[in-house]
Amino acid sequence: MMRALVIYESLWGNSEMVARAIATRLSTGATVDVVDSDAAPVSVGGYDLIIVGGPTHAFSMSRAATRADAVKSHQAPHEPVRGIREWLNELERPSTKIPAATFDTRVDKPRLPGSAAKAAKHEIRSLGFETSIKQETFRVHGYEGPLLDGELERAAVWADEILASLGD
Repeated sequence: MMRALVIYESLWGNSEMVARAIATRLSTGATVDVVDSDAAPVSVGGYDLIIVGGPTHAFSMSRAATRADAVKSHQAPHEPVRGIREWLNELERPSTKIPAATFDTRVDKPRLPGSAAKAAKHEIRSLGFETSIKQETFRVHGYEGPLLDGELERAAVWADEILASLGD
């Protein structure tokens, strides 16, 4: 059976909820591990699929300063020590070309440019992962959320699309 690893960074819990919805759907066709970015392994050997997601901050993946600001200025309940940006910087190059997909969460209004998913996809591709799966964005109300209605269902549909693309 396929083994999948879903790694998320989450400050308010929205990215975690998306990651868990994706993992639940993937578990219909794979053994799935779901891990936050602080605990994510730096070697992903043995996995057949990697999915990485987190919030968009300042038009890209979060940084230590943007996470600290989210806690200080917007009362985010959790401040990851190591976000997906730092995890990707530590991630070992795989020995085989493992398929990888990325997602982000970001505010619905105002619609701002930039995407943590797009930046993460670029980074993971540069490490030698196979990144033909289109990244996905899931929208939240304001900084803290909640997710817009239907976003968790969209996450499950995206997971189905990923499984289908790997079955070809």
